[in-house]
Amino acid sequence: MTAALIVISGADHWTLKDGTRHPTGYWAEELVVPHRTFRAAGLDITLTTPGGVAPTVDRSSLAPDANGGEDGADAMVAYLATIQDELSHPARLEDVDPDGYDLVFYPGGHGPMEDLAVDEASGRLLTRVLDSGVPLGVLCHAPAALLAARRPDGSWPFAGYRLTSFTDAEEAKVGLAEKAPWLLQDRLVKEGARFVGAPPFAPHTVVDRNLYTGQNPSSSAELAEELLQAVRVHR
Repeated sequence: MTAALIVISGADHWTLKDGTRHPTGYWAEELVVPHRTFRAAGLDITLTTPGGVAPTVDRSSLAPDANGGEDGADAMVAYLATIQDELSHPARLEDVDPDGYDLVFYPGGHGPMEDLAVDEASGRLLTRVLDSGVPLGVLCHAPAALLAARRPDGSWPFAGYRLTSFTDAEEAKVGLAEKAPWLLQDRLVKEGARFVGAPPFAPHTVVDRNLYTGQNPSSSAELAEELLQAVRVHR
């Protein structure tokens, strides 16, 4: 059976530049839509977090205005309830062998800005998956996790790759750019990424070799489908 690994932030806050904690976690749509897509395709899915902690959903991502209305919000909550046991008992990221998976995916939310951006175990996993040729999907704020990846010589494995993420313009529109200790697009570019953005909040995915990135929550479905196609080709 085709196996997919979903790496989720274990953070429940993002520390802003004034030291205050902005409540966050993973963004519901960015986990639910790909998980539902992968499950419908018959993939065997493993969820993992740093330390194996139960991940926290960003409560804002369950609001009607984030889901096209009450029905969309209810559907999001209902789907999360179907995978509650998986969410309550994720694998420890530090113990995961990425060689056992045909697909690796990171959903976003501001959580990865807090923990995965500096998580060495995640950085090692990302480097190994990138080098393996296995499809690697990273969505919205999850490209923050790429910043923790380093080769033995200190170089960044993703330098020169075309990619996207939640943009600085989008961060400004949600009111957090001025409060942020650093901005994701800016950091990725400084590390050597070939950043390819689109208008704020429009669906947008970028593919470079086996790296698949999505800009924002509305890119979730498109990115998930592209990853599925990539798995079929890779196998």
